[in-house]
Amino acid sequence: MNSHLSPPPTFIPRAIAPTVREALEDTRIVLIAGPRQAGKTTLVRQLAENDRPYFTLDDLTTLAAVGADPVGFVRNLGFAIIDEIQRAPDLILAIKESVDRDQTPGRFLLTGSANLSTLPMVADSLAGRMEVITLLPLSQAEIEGRAGRFIERAFTGDIPLQAIHPVIDGELIERVLAGGYAEARRRKSTGRRQKWLEDYARLILDRDARDIAAIDQLERLPRLLAVLAEQAGQLTNHSSYGSALGLSDVTARKYVSILERLFLITTLQPWSGNHLSRLVKTPKIHFLDSGLLAMLRGMSPDSVARDRTRFGALLESFVVSEVMKLSTWSAIRPAFYHYRTKDADVVDLVLEERRG
Repeated sequence: MNSHLSPPPTFIPRAIAPTVREALEDTRIVLIAGPRQAGKTTLVRQLAENDRPYFTLDDLTTLAAVGADPVGFVRNLGFAIIDEIQRAPDLILAIKESVDRDQTPGRFLLTGSANLSTLPMVADSLAGRMEVITLLPLSQAEIEGRAGRFIERAFTGDIPLQAIHPVIDGELIERVLAGGYAEARRRKSTGRRQKWLEDYARLILDRDARDIAAIDQLERLPRLLAVLAEQAGQLTNHSSYGSALGLSDVTARKYVSILERLFLITTLQPWSGNHLSRLVKTPKIHFLDSGLLAMLRGMSPDSVARDRTRFGALLESFVVSEVMKLSTWSAIRPAFYHYRTKDADVVDLVLEERRG
């Protein structure tokens, strides 16, 4: 079945752009973190002035120069863009030394295809010096040119009971299966989109996983991702799928953490309060792109039309990821949970702001 999805325009304004501009005015290092092909490079090159040199560590010559002498590489840089910083962790310490000597705001605009803020070295050395801004694949709000203020409206109780222009049936299925990667959405058919997503996942698991962690059994990551795809939206037990893949519980948790740091999946912990003692304490895993999830589950518009039973989990991950995208430019920055009691009372998504 060929898709009737309209391809995205060449450039879609990203909603986090004002946040990045504001951060460059008062913060020495700004890191835009998000999955590959989310649009990080396009964004930073549009935001940066012409006098700011651009380097990408995907270039092997640049990567070798940085590896040989990271301090020397940054020594004479006043302002710079450095793409894919996760490929050279030692460079982070050199940048720290540089911004400690010259504390001018906005000196380094970095991008990373892994969540570096989870690494102790980065969190400790760049505390107070760096702001991390997350850029996920395109949201429906960005695609349609809307402000995307659902979270603000939710916390003020200003949520319409019915959508003004509801997306239903075939169009909803198309959008969910397409996901948010612009390169995938430019493909004219479902088959071509899924071929791109298949190659994308293979590249991430083979190359980027090596950059951020020492993995003994790299060949098991694709199998783990496929298992997690089948469990998306369900209560997840690390030991159950770990044993199925021949992984210990500890190793399974480590590998899931790697997939999270690569922005492929996200884990929702159960929401609880001290006065609620009957909650099931089991997390749920969702994929941050519903198109990638659909590819891993072998789902197409035709297969969904024949059997709607598997669409529910896909739709749930789609909604969770869309709300998470909105949170990246929201001033509220809520935490995300799910809620389920032993009596099977369920709330798929709970947002909690800083005051609880």
